[in-house]
Amino acid sequence: MTTRVKWIAGTLAALVVLAGLAVIALPHVYAKLAEDPAFFADEIAAFAAQDAATPPPDAPIVFVGSSSIRLWSTLAEDMAPLPVLNRGFGGSQLSHLIHYVDETVVRYLPRAVVVYAGGNDLHVATGKTAEDVARDFATLAATIHAYAPGARVYFLSIKPTKRYWARWPEMKRANELIERHCKSDARLAYVDVATPLLEDGKPRGDVFLFDGQHLNDAGYREWKRVVRTRLCDDLGDC
Repeated sequence: MTTRVKWIAGTLAALVVLAGLAVIALPHVYAKLAEDPAFFADEIAAFAAQDAATPPPDAPIVFVGSSSIRLWSTLAEDMAPLPVLNRGFGGSQLSHLIHYVDETVVRYLPRAVVVYAGGNDLHVATGKTAEDVARDFATLAATIHAYAPGARVYFLSIKPTKRYWARWPEMKRANELIERHCKSDARLAYVDVATPLLEDGKPRGDVFLFDGQHLNDAGYREWKRVVRTRLCDDLGDC
């Protein structure tokens, strides 16, 4: 092997190692940066611009939460004819939803609110526990009800993923705590969107994107089936 070939091989090997380290480190860096609500200011400002360009429906069902909501590009079609509004912003935790509740939920005087968050809260970089997640959901729901007392608030269970399977026991515990809390108030509802993504107790291989974390079309079809059925049963108009 010539010196030049050895140099190229060594450089490629170093790049592979660096790429692997980046894959490991970047989620941790992102999770720490995202702790500051100002991290999402541009996305929140974009919602106001969207409202100015296309007025939202009256008394909508607001879907709010992290990237699993933001990336649900077929939401309006999947929930039709229910009037829905997507106000997901990627990487958000429940504390961010509380911080931006006026801009993303309350201002629309919603008929109902569908929340998906909690997975990012339980990233190892945050130090949060299942109890923290359950407490923040209770705070979010109470804040919504302070302004829209009649709104139904639905919590979509934290989903199991291939990428963060090691964190599933704590995520599952958060789901159980929130489900218990929802039973204490008729205006709250827990919707199990996790079980349809499991097969033999493990994440299904056909419902996630290449990252092993976000849903693909098949995954969203499972969510559509569960969520639309629940909303139609509760709210009618379907």
